[in-house]
Amino acid sequence: MKIKYLYIIACILVFTSCKKFLDVQPESDVTKEQLFSTEEGFKEALNGVYTYCSTLDLYGGNLTVSNLDIIAQNYEFTDLNTQNIAAFKYDDPQWVSKAAQIWTNAYKAIGYCNAILEVIDEKKSLFQGKNYELIKGEALTLRAYLHFDLLRMYAPSYKNNPTAKAIPYVTAVSIKATPFSNVTEVLNKVVADLNEAKTLLKASDPILAADYKVGYPDKTYPEGTAESAKSTETRNPSLFLQNRRHRMNYFSACGELARAYLYKQDLINSLSNAKEVIESKKFPWAQQVDVFNTNKEQRDKLFYPELISSWALGVDAMKHFENRFSDVNAAFVPTITQKDLIYESGLGGEDWRYRQWFLDNVGAKRSNLQKYTRNSTPLRNLHPVVAPAIRLSEMFYIAAEASFDSNPNQATAYVDSVRLHRGIRILLPKTIVKGDFISELVKDARKEFYGESQIFYMHKRLNRDIISTNGLIYPASDKIFVFPMPLDELGYRN
Repeated sequence: MKIKYLYIIACILVFTSCKKFLDVQPESDVTKEQLFSTEEGFKEALNGVYTYCSTLDLYGGNLTVSNLDIIAQNYEFTDLNTQNIAAFKYDDPQWVSKAAQIWTNAYKAIGYCNAILEVIDEKKSLFQGKNYELIKGEALTLRAYLHFDLLRMYAPSYKNNPTAKAIPYVTAVSIKATPFSNVTEVLNKVVADLNEAKTLLKASDPILAADYKVGYPDKTYPEGTAESAKSTETRNPSLFLQNRRHRMNYFSACGELARAYLYKQDLINSLSNAKEVIESKKFPWAQQVDVFNTNKEQRDKLFYPELISSWALGVDAMKHFENRFSDVNAAFVPTITQKDLIYESGLGGEDWRYRQWFLDNVGAKRSNLQKYTRNSTPLRNLHPVVAPAIRLSEMFYIAAEASFDSNPNQATAYVDSVRLHRGIRILLPKTIVKGDFISELVKDARKEFYGESQIFYMHKRLNRDIISTNGLIYPASDKIFVFPMPLDELGYRN
């Protein structure tokens, strides 16, 4: 579906989750007027964006556990269609269809953000406390996040061609098509949205409060445990202000800025934003006692306290994740040999990710990913199953890469911090040269992001060959790094 018509749809429907408004008065202008006539309407609209982004269409499926992870060469498939995806055959009908779906769905979500942003300033008087700043900051962060992922899929990288035609950066609900921007222009607009969001969220986000403690909502602490050790994420009397890590919070804006600036090769600003997250100490490393809990129902398979931002999954998305990686009949499965190669079993035999994320089926010579497996008794779960959006470990990787040229010892220390908190005691040599350092960084990131669809973006940003575990090399180029533009979009533009 063409972008032009997506915004008409967004303007007419506004948000399908706000049924009480649609049931009362379905005409587009009246519905929108009623929706945005109260603060509660803005909250429902923003919640609707998160709900849509967490569906199978986007981060509850397509952009977390689908093609991006397949082309990272993380799995072995017998199905021909999936083999074609893994081989970057972008003319395959399944690829063409999926690329068009992602494009359409991401711009639909952007349209929802714009529906909020185009009216929120004129309705500022409706808001209590800091909710105007909070809602606008989150909507801007979501808009930038979605555009940045579209850029990383459908356009050449900044490193390869900063002036190449990229994507439309859409900031208004309109029947007029937004012109395409080039790669640099899109990055500048992403950065501008995120910096504005950062300013708004710094003045309003509850996560910044000293008494906001990140942790496990369902963990039972021993008697006598200090109150400061317990999570406070669900204690706010307003549901809207709870679980800030299930939304785009202040540190999400910092983290996404760190990503965008690194993509733009602005190392100073990238490092500054990554360090702001790291040095806040807001996100504690997962502890071995939780990762290896003898009670399987209380194991942390996601390193949940480290998640800066995440997508709360609905029932359909949870089932989708289970179908991808379930113990029986999993759709996405590495061979045991493949898993051992990725996790360097000789070096990383103590790696928590290697030991806890996989369940080997020795007879089938395959290994099932356990990262997203729901515990059998949901009420006893340590934490909710979510799709990671931004991790603490990624901030360490970004800080490492951004600081290597100026301070290589600090750069290796950042990577060593992640490895040590994953049970790996072998440190990187302080005399390591940059090429070898980047190789080690990418190898650890691949382990960390397994099943999360981030490692492909890293290869693209670095213009780095993608090598399958059987040794097949896909040379770095736009041929593998740039997704095909949807045929409807091309036809419309032409």
